[in-house]
Parts: sequence; C-alpha cells; structure tokens
Amino acid sequence: MDDPLPRQATADDLRALAHPLSWRILRLCLDTARTNQQLAKRLEESPATVLRRVHALAEAGFLIAEPARRSDLGAWERPYRTTRRTWHLDLDQAGDPALTARVELATLDAHRAEMIESDPASIQQTRRGVVRLSDEAAAELQSRLDALLDEFVAREEPTGRRHSFLWSVVERPGEPDTAED
Repeated sequence: MDDPLPRQATADDLRALAHPLSWRILRLCLDTARTNQQLAKRLEESPATVLRRVHALAEAGFLIAEPARRSDLGAWERPYRTTRRTWHLDLDQAGDPALTARVELATLDAHRAEMIESDPASIQQTRRGVVRLSDEAAAELQSRLDALLDEFVAREEPTGRRHSFLWSVVERPGEPDTAED
C-alpha cells in the first residue's frame, strides 16, 4: 500500500472525492491502469465528464498518470492508476462538515452502483443493525474494525477474487428508545 499512515484530508481532497464517479474511477484504476476513454466506456459516461473527474483526482494525488502510449488506432493516450491515498484518509478533520458529508454519501452511491451492476448472486453479505455504545466503546469498535480491515488489505492475494466492502456508521442521536429498526 502506497500511503500506510493516516493523514488529514484537505478541502481539495474532499472536492475531488465528493462525486460517486470519483470513487468508481478509483476502483477501476486500482488493479489496471485505464485511459479516460476506457473509463468513459466502462462507466457509460461522456469522456468529458470522466476527464473532469480524472483531472481532479490526479491533481489531488489520488490518481497517477502513467507514460503515454499509442492506442490500437494509433492515437496517443494516457492511462491512470490509483495511488491508494484514500485508504487512510481522515475525512473528519478537513474543516467542512457539509463537504465531508458529500464525500461519505458519494462513497455510498458508488458502492450502490457497483452492487447494481454486479450479478445479484455475487452479493455475499449485507448486514445492518443498530448498537447502543458509549463513546469509548464506539471508538474501540472503529479501532478494531480499522485494524481488521488493514490486516486483510495487507494480506491481499494476487490470484484471489476481488471483494468490495463498505463500512459506514451513522450516529442516530435524539431518537426515542424503540425495539424496532
């Protein structure tokens, strides 16, 4: 992993990541360097729309351009690869709660889009629940999950199947006590 240490997100980082398309581009460029045209075709988006997101991601350091190459038709093209700088990015300290919320929702929208385009039989597990925890217990849960996810990311097996995951916690303050959910 290229950026193993946590770092605080900047406003520019948040702006680059505040659209679901950004997260889908990052996912597609994780294992394979892809050109703007390849991304646009795969995402069924206009090349101009994708290029805008690619440039924003590259300027923020989330994508890196590889050397230009000739396409099958002889045109010059530039492939991009994910830098993995989002893995330990601390969004909470960027100073703009509304923009941070947009980034969080963009990750959710991107994950949802990936689920929709996947074979329904490929969805292996979805769990949802509500737990009542003290601040200390909630911090412990987050820390233990972070460590577990870090362990499995470090264990990545080149011949293994890709598994997409999303861990999201939303505090639900002020709700009445009920046994329903």
